[in-house]
Amino acid sequence: MTLEIAEVALRLGAALVAGALIGLDREIKKRPAGLQTHALVSIGAALAVLVVIGSPHPTGDPMSRAVQGIITGIGFVGAGVIMQYERERRVEGLTTAASIWTAAALGMACGAGYLALASVGLGAILFVLVALGRVEGWMARRGLGNDEKQ
Repeated sequence: MTLEIAEVALRLGAALVAGALIGLDREIKKRPAGLQTHALVSIGAALAVLVVIGSPHPTGDPMSRAVQGIITGIGFVGAGVIMQYERERRVEGLTTAASIWTAAALGMACGAGYLALASVGLGAILFVLVALGRVEGWMARRGLGNDEKQ
């Protein structure tokens, strides 16, 4: 399958916007991975998928391997933002690690041309980060839930 440059630009642009919006939330909350990291992760995942789609003989196997490789590789990036404090029995960075992983998933969806899926997914992710983050903060102020910094 050959894609026109406009289609490639649209898919990469959608990945950039999706990753940047997630990163903006992490940036505002002063988390270790922010705007640039999330945008780059999303664009990178989209590029990897586009490379497979643009190959002369795209089949299920190369796409499956690309997706598996992205998911595994991004797991290592996410692990880099997780900090465990044994003495305090506290873990930080889990939400940021998960947001990096979801930015990659959005990038893969954008790269594959599933822009509607990516849009709905982005909406769900932002709902979790913004709305549920506020609920979590409200609960923490009342002594409910855990005290985990994310």
